[in-house]
Amino acid sequence: MGLFDRFRRKQRPGVLRASTSTDTGHLERWAAARRGVEAYVEPKTTVTETTVVLVAHDGEWTRRRIDGTEGAKRLAKKLEIPIYDAGIVGYPKRMREYSRRKGQGA
Repeated sequence: MGLFDRFRRKQRPGVLRASTSTDTGHLERWAAARRGVEAYVEPKTTVTETTVVLVAHDGEWTRRRIDGTEGAKRLAKKLEIPIYDAGIVGYPKRMREYSRRKGQGA
């Protein structure tokens, strides 16, 4: 244990981190800088809160926490982009191809 470790703010084990304005701001800026963006909502799990994946026309993507399905719907409406349930429709092929090209897992 380092000298200042006891002063670092640590999240309690078993407590999920909720979405913040930083998460939402990132999603808004990311979508504004790209075209053909679609949103894919991922359900809450035992490990993470609800997340949304934004996918651009070329397959580039980003993922952040969101305030539940309703929060994702509000964001999609604000950004005027289509929204899908990733558990039902899956992810677009272009996202998988982009990840493969960039060496990322998806």
